[in-house]
Amino acid sequence: MNQREKLLAGLVLGTACLFGGGLGLRAFITKPLAELDKRIVTARERLTKIQTDRRNYFSAEDRLKSLGKLTFADTVDEASAHSGEMLTKKILRAGLKEVSFTRLPVGPRKMRGASEIGWNVQGEGALAGVVNLLFQLEHAPHLLRLENLVVSGGDAPGVVRVQFRCLTLVLDPAPDVKRELLLAKVELDSPERRAFDTIPVRDILRPYIKRPPPPPVPPTRTSPGSPSSTPATPPGPPGPETFRIVSLSEWQGQPEIHVRDLTTQKTARYKPGDALAGGTIALVDYRAMPLPGASGLQSFSRVIVRVKDEFFAIERGQTLADLRKMEVAKLPPELAKIVVEAPRITP
Repeated sequence: MNQREKLLAGLVLGTACLFGGGLGLRAFITKPLAELDKRIVTARERLTKIQTDRRNYFSAEDRLKSLGKLTFADTVDEASAHSGEMLTKKILRAGLKEVSFTRLPVGPRKMRGASEIGWNVQGEGALAGVVNLLFQLEHAPHLLRLENLVVSGGDAPGVVRVQFRCLTLVLDPAPDVKRELLLAKVELDSPERRAFDTIPVRDILRPYIKRPPPPPVPPTRTSPGSPSSTPATPPGPPGPETFRIVSLSEWQGQPEIHVRDLTTQKTARYKPGDALAGGTIALVDYRAMPLPGASGLQSFSRVIVRVKDEFFAIERGQTLADLRKMEVAKLPPELAKIVVEAPRITP
C-alpha cells in the first residue's frame, strides 16, 4: 500500500469514526432529553387531572353544603323527629284531621354517603284536603321525596283514602352548615295551587253509591183490640260493617287501635289484650303486605285478633265485617310460634 492509499484509508476511517461518534454522542444526549420530555408531559397530565379533581371536589363540596341546608338534622333520630313534626303540621294545615292518619317510620337504610329514612303515611279525608297535603309536600323546601302514592275513593262523596311514602336523607358525614328556617316558595293560596281546584270540584274519585231503598210503608191504624195491631219491632243492634278501623298508631311505644262507629260517628280506642270482633286483640302488625282484594296495592298495618286457637286480621281502613283468617305462613313469627306449639300444649 503506497502513501496515497494509506492517506485515503485514513480519511475514510476518520470519517467513519467521526460519523459513528456523532451518532453515539447524539444518542447519549437526546435519549435523556426525550425521557425528560415524556416525564414533563406525564407531569402536566397529572397536574391537569389534579386541578380538575380539585375543582370537582370544591364544586361537590358546595353542592353538598347546599343540600345539607335542606336536610332536617345531622342525626337519624333528630331528622326522624323533625320530619314527623313537619308531616303533622302539613296535615293540620291542609285542613285534615290528625287522628285520621297513621305515620309509621321507615328505615334507616344505609346508602353511600347518607342514610335514608322516612314515613309510611295512610289516612283519609276530604279530597280538597288531600290535594292540599300533597301540594304542600311536593313544594316543601326540605329534601323530600314522595313515592308509592295511591289515592282511592272513600265511603262518602268527596272523601278519599291516600297512602304514600315520604322519604328524606341524613348525610353521613354531615357537612358543617348553619341551618336556617326554610319557607316554601308557594303557599295554598297561590295560583299554582288554584290550578288543581278542578280535582275536588269535579270529585273525580266519587265512589258509586246505590240508590237508597224506598221508605217503608207505615202500618195502617187499627183499633187497640183488633188482632192486627202488633207492636213495632225495635231495630236490631248495629252489625260489624258499621265499625271501621281508622287508625293503628303508636303512643309511647304502645300500639293503639281506633275503631269508628259509622252510625254514631264516635271513635273508641283499644289496645292489645282488649276484646274485639268476637276475640282478643293479639297485636298490631306493621309489616308491608299485599292488600286483600286490591291487586298491586300494599297495606302497611293491620290488627290481628285471636279467636280460640285461630288468628284473624283486619286491615286498616276495613270494617269488622272484613275479618279474614290468616294462614300460619303469613303470621308474624311470635304468633306463628304459638300456632306451631299449640298441639304440644293441648292434652
